[in-house]
Amino acid sequence: MHRIIIDTDPGQDDAVAILTALASPEDFDVLGICTVAGNVPLELTTHNALQLVELAKSDVKVYAGCSRPMVKDLVTAEYVHGPTGLDGANLPLPTRTAERQHAVDFMIETLHAAEPHSVTLCTLGPLTNVGMALVRAPEVVESIAGIVSMGGGFFEGGNVTPAAEFNIYVDPHAADVVFRSGVPVTLLPLDVTHQALASAERVEPFGGLGTTAGTCVAGMLTYFDRYDMDKYGTTGAPLHDPTVIAFLMQPELFAGKRCHVEIVREGPAEGMTMVDWWGVTGNEPNALVIHEVDADAFFALLLNRISRL
Repeated sequence: MHRIIIDTDPGQDDAVAILTALASPEDFDVLGICTVAGNVPLELTTHNALQLVELAKSDVKVYAGCSRPMVKDLVTAEYVHGPTGLDGANLPLPTRTAERQHAVDFMIETLHAAEPHSVTLCTLGPLTNVGMALVRAPEVVESIAGIVSMGGGFFEGGNVTPAAEFNIYVDPHAADVVFRSGVPVTLLPLDVTHQALASAERVEPFGGLGTTAGTCVAGMLTYFDRYDMDKYGTTGAPLHDPTVIAFLMQPELFAGKRCHVEIVREGPAEGMTMVDWWGVTGNEPNALVIHEVDADAFFALLLNRISRL
């Protein structure tokens, strides 16, 4: 079983990832959910996380984190996710509020109390909270088993600029801290998420579950699809963030390669993940970069777990 902290900016695809994790107690001990500004501002990402915990009937605590990137101004993505970040579903109102403790403080405190190499950080949004934790308490790296992160792109380029994927672009300085930290990183970039398309044939079975959770997931993914289908001309939108959770549950569904990854922090390629796929720099690999996924098996796994809620 993986002891995890989920760091997130929900987001319809974040929502599916969170629900999948909360529906999989044999795979995950979810220590907490930390929110960060990204797809929408922090107030909304925190509210959204609380709604998802309510939907899953979970007692996992939610901690609000950083409201802006480490250095640059915040960029959000309501044009993709809608004004709330979770448009497309009628989610239950939360009956609890976020904890008073800041997410970065919670992360540091939890890691200080943990055994060496025992906690995995699942990052579904900009890396601000994790970057801040590593800057404030660099010794916590000893407790981190790994960071599994959705972000970046290489062969697929970027989705917010020609060079940069959204999560990395929002806070490249935090991403730079993470990739230089020495913590084992697994990166799930656009190269793999663009293979996991939420086509109508893959979304409809969620609605067919006849449950509130299934109906909400189908509604969110149908709303989420509209932007990327127009953008890419595909039969469905890439389902990005659940790849993080699925990788930890069934890594055999994925294939990748250990590479050196460097983050571009400024200039025309700001936010680019420079992946040394062919090893031309001679730099030591610092990440496992995932490049392939069995998309049908991936969606079958998500459907199986969401069906439990």
